Amino acid sequence: MRGLIPVALMMMAAATAQAEPFRTGPVFSDFGKSAPVESDLPIPKGTIFKVAFDVAKGADAGEINRTFDSAGRFINMHVAAGVPLENIHLAIIVHGTAGWDVTNDTVYGAHNDGKPNGSAAVVAALLERGVAIYLCGQSAARMGVTKADLLPGVKLSLSAMTAHALLQQQGYTLNPF
Repeated sequence: MRGLIPVALMMMAAATAQAEPFRTGPVFSDFGKSAPVESDLPIPKGTIFKVAFDVAKGADAGEINRTFDSAGRFINMHVAAGVPLENIHLAIIVHGTAGWDVTNDTVYGAHNDGKPNGSAAVVAALLERGVAIYLCGQSAARMGVTKADLLPGVKLSLSAMTAHALLQQQGYTLNPF
């Protein structure tokens, strides 16, 4: 048993050391952690990213939606890697239970035990940096959500399928994660 304690402490130290390279910034300081990587797939100078994120799974009540955090990570890591912010164009297509994560605190709280929307600040920060966020109109109709119920800046599309099809025609690729 005595030998297990040093081994456990070394494993904890190794796990902590591995987590240390992850940091926020340079664009978002409160979310979107990434680590620098010596990549074997260089990003060519002048690369323009046009990426759509699809999110159907809602966050746990009061928490940040993981896909919103991923969009912030995408921006942070690419700007840190030298891609100009103006060359990064993201859209987030929201449907299913994730629809609650783009509603105001009153509507959100009514469906989440009175908790405030943990994604609201992240949504605002993403929108401020030019990320387009669309809620599927079909999901909104099923949920009873109107435009007035949405966080400021979130837009309503006819459907998630429509938003993806239109964005693809504009050159957006779908992030598979």
